[in-house]
Amino acid sequence: MIAFLRHMALLLALLAAPPALAQGTELRPLVDALGAAGGFDAVERAIAQLAATGDPAAAPVLRHLGEGDLVVRSTDGRVFVGERDGRVYTLTDPLTGEAAGEAPRGDVDAIRVNNRVRRAVTAAMGSLTLQSPSIAQRRAAAQAIFSARDAASIEALDAAIAQETVPSVAALMRQARAAAILNSDRPEEEKIEAIELVAERGDRDALVLLTPLAEGEGALAQAAGAGLSSIQSRLAMIDFAQNLFYGLSLGSVLLLAAVGLAVTFGVMGVINMAHGEMVMIGAYTTFVVQGLMRTHAPGLFDFSLLFALPAAFLVAGTIGVAIERGIIRWLYGRPLETLLATWGVSLILQQATRSTFGASNREVSSPSWMSGTIDVLGAQLTLNRLVIIGFSLAVLLGLMLLMKMTSFGLSMRAATQNRRMAAAMGIRTPWVDAMTFGLGSGIAGLAGVALSQIDNVSPNLGQSYIIDSFLVVVFGGVGSLWGTLTAAMSLGVVNKFLEPYAGAVLAKILVLVLVILFIQKRPRGLFAQKGRAVEA
Repeated sequence: MIAFLRHMALLLALLAAPPALAQGTELRPLVDALGAAGGFDAVERAIAQLAATGDPAAAPVLRHLGEGDLVVRSTDGRVFVGERDGRVYTLTDPLTGEAAGEAPRGDVDAIRVNNRVRRAVTAAMGSLTLQSPSIAQRRAAAQAIFSARDAASIEALDAAIAQETVPSVAALMRQARAAAILNSDRPEEEKIEAIELVAERGDRDALVLLTPLAEGEGALAQAAGAGLSSIQSRLAMIDFAQNLFYGLSLGSVLLLAAVGLAVTFGVMGVINMAHGEMVMIGAYTTFVVQGLMRTHAPGLFDFSLLFALPAAFLVAGTIGVAIERGIIRWLYGRPLETLLATWGVSLILQQATRSTFGASNREVSSPSWMSGTIDVLGAQLTLNRLVIIGFSLAVLLGLMLLMKMTSFGLSMRAATQNRRMAAAMGIRTPWVDAMTFGLGSGIAGLAGVALSQIDNVSPNLGQSYIIDSFLVVVFGGVGSLWGTLTAAMSLGVVNKFLEPYAGAVLAKILVLVLVILFIQKRPRGLFAQKGRAVEA
């Protein structure tokens, strides 16, 4: 009975005190009021009083309340963070974090919360950080209030908007205020203005907020319907842009995996089934380089990929030259034996990798400059994929310059167009074959560095891309770099636009069927190679 009277006294004191006095009130009575009798309504009023203090020390209390960690001790009505261990609670002061002893299970009662209380906690947490020195915290606070749509936050938002100096944060705060107004008893004119502000946001949160309002009748429903139409149009454009970006991203991955194959297949006519393992070797080289830099040069770890690129090119290229000199040069003109031999090499490389690094996936970290996203007119573009798109185009440009501006490139093109004539003119075609195979393998190693940032590094990494690589090369035209670029980007974009409707697996099947139908009409692909040897 004494405990009940104490709870009632705390509740009456809380209700009697005007909000303006909360700034000068100690937090402890307000915290204890969370455990006073009165049910969820009393808890919500206590939350509002804590938020009105503007004291950051109230934030951890509210967080613990939202997580359901607060308990009230029945002997004195004090509120603590309670951690249950069997029949005993370990108590901690929610304001200071200091230990407050233990209490038997029968002496404490958990403070119950429901979804309404959790929304009040979210809004209160936002109010406490609206005027934080941190721009990120103010932005997060405005977003939290927008999600909670708590009408009690309008006055705090007005004060914060008046002091906000960052235009983007001020716009978020005005949108949060508009969301709160739509959940209040403000006049219809204010709500119509609020709908316009929410519609300007143009995201899915705004769509969810306005949908119920558009189901009624009258001016408010018409305004909400107009806002929904504009949001849906914007979202459709954003979805299109993101699908296009993901398609180009997939295309850049296919380009990196296929461009080395386009060189070796086009110049040498070798069906290299071990090409995917060159990609895998590049990815594992990146893993090894990062491990060495963690140990010996942790300060340079953010630049580990820049060191991994030449290392992967050299390792994969050297292995490629060894494969060509040791196996493939004895099998020219025998495509079936070449296919079987390189398939056997791929199995050997996979098993060697499993024996060396294990069968489980290996972690390759992304540097800070490749982490995160950027917002482009509402579309979220990931930095790692943007970098990979740019890197794949840079590799293609470098390869084109090599083939057009160097004597080695001239020798490669001569061997492509007419191998016998090139040999008769003094070009060492065996040397060209070895260096070409090494170049294609080295480029595959570069692809492995890029793929380590978006895919699992495992012994099976290369198998995921070998079939797609051949598909790109054949569709674009054997030996044509422009064809490889066009085919990779086209297949990537088509695949990503089909996925939402057909699913990932069926989309790949449909793309394969379309390529087969196309090749039946144009057997040499989009950009057919020219030359007397080709025509023959």
